Amino acid sequence: MIHSINPYDESTLATFDEHDAATIEATLARAQSAQRDWRRTSLAQRQDLLRRLAAALRAGKAEYAALITAEMGKPITEAIAEVEKCAINCDYYANEAERLLAPEIVASNATHSKVVFDPLGTVLAVMPWNYPFWQVMRFAAPALLAGNTAVLKHANNVPQCALALAQVFDRADAPKGLFSTLLVNSSRVQDLIADDRIAAVTFTGSTPVGRTIASQAGAALKKQVLELGGSDPFIVLADADIDLAARTAVKARFHNTGQSCISAKRFIVESQVADAFVEAFVAHTRALKVGDPRDNGVDVGPMARDNLRDDLHQQVRASVDAGARLLVGGAPRAGKGYFFEPTVLDRVTPDMAAGRDETFGPAAAIIRCKDADEAIRIANDTVFGLGAALWTGDLQRADILAREIEAGAVFINGTVASDPRLPFGGIKQSGYGRELSSYGLKEFTNIKSVWTGPAR
Repeated sequence: MIHSINPYDESTLATFDEHDAATIEATLARAQSAQRDWRRTSLAQRQDLLRRLAAALRAGKAEYAALITAEMGKPITEAIAEVEKCAINCDYYANEAERLLAPEIVASNATHSKVVFDPLGTVLAVMPWNYPFWQVMRFAAPALLAGNTAVLKHANNVPQCALALAQVFDRADAPKGLFSTLLVNSSRVQDLIADDRIAAVTFTGSTPVGRTIASQAGAALKKQVLELGGSDPFIVLADADIDLAARTAVKARFHNTGQSCISAKRFIVESQVADAFVEAFVAHTRALKVGDPRDNGVDVGPMARDNLRDDLHQQVRASVDAGARLLVGGAPRAGKGYFFEPTVLDRVTPDMAAGRDETFGPAAAIIRCKDADEAIRIANDTVFGLGAALWTGDLQRADILAREIEAGAVFINGTVASDPRLPFGGIKQSGYGRELSSYGLKEFTNIKSVWTGPAR
């Protein structure tokens, strides 16, 4: 059985039987059949579908946001923004389709050559719970625009979101089989990857599971895109606007209750401004409202699962035991729900759990450094390389330092975020491949050279 549990009150919302072998077989067969037809549709037809998807998402925004909040505890205002972002993503690919998929002409005097972008087939998407709509639509919009079909295996704590995503496609009058949801346990993923009807795999989730997915896809020689864990640095240099940096840092850490791969997690601050930054950071953290995620004024809701809360508590306690100073929070909140108090740890060092591991929840680690060179060294001293933020008043210097940071994205005087116009992904143990922009669109295409000689 697959259970949908409300993390706010720990009640069971729904239970579902896992899809059986016959359902899986029928789903893969429909996806393969649909893809044969879809790859031959005009670009205009695909653009029209993306626009209908955007309209369906906006029409059902309140319904879908409420479902996100109920299943994984996201504050309702953030859930509404998540659904809207999915619609914006569909709009972007619909509006930019001709430019993004235009053949690349290679000039020659005697021959005509070009590079075209053909679909690969059916892509299996193994997706996480923390952005249950956005993570899926971030992949699906460009993949479908390129002529692929998609089969979704979602995280099992958001089964209603998984089914609702299939409903979005139905409401948009998408061809049957173009997008399908399978409710299956993780043990089934290997067989899905190995199935000849699956052409490629995209996975967003933890680094350990990413290794497993990569080995399975590699054994089957299937293309894969992996977006994995992160321990994003948020570097504050002495010439930064300290209060603005601290205010932004709190949002960057506690958005989605800190449950994001691109949440800022390690706040690396030059020592001469560290006290001022910590004071402002603590003040803004104390101002956060924790409570029922259905309430508009709530900033921090419950964590999605009890085991995630337990893991975070262990990381916080281990860091305090190793010498970190606990300034705010530090423990689960009493009563019902998977709440963990917004937590601030000061004087963390890179060898502590909070300075070394990915902390997936509402806990911030402040690391003090002597200068910019040390800040960059500490930022890079991690197995992860997803995103990074750099705060400084010297933009010319910032451009130089940004090139020294080992990450898939560096945001200067801002917080790391995904944007359809920009490629998204990491390096090192944060994965490989890209989503979004033209780069993400072409990940699941056959980049084909077509050479034409003179007619005789």
